Amino acid sequence: MAKKKATKKKATKKKAAKKKAANQEVLLVGSKVKAAIKDAGCNTAGDALEGLNAWVHWLVQQATTRAQANGRKTVRAHDFISL
Repeated sequence: MAKKKATKKKATKKKAAKKKAANQEVLLVGSKVKAAIKDAGCNTAGDALEGLNAWVHWLVQQATTRAQANGRKTVRAHDFISL
């Protein structure tokens, strides 16, 4: 019986993580990312695209914050690199 409770807790955590990730629009082309990973000789985990998408959202947020702090409305390449 203890195993069933532990499984339910894990399932609940996974659902919560998916809901959080679902709130963010996907900014990636999944097939292209998977192909690049496969070309490198690796496999893609089920949560890999979600993690990468979350990181891309963070990068965009940081870059827009930097541009605004510099009095610009235009995000430029160096706004991503200068993080």
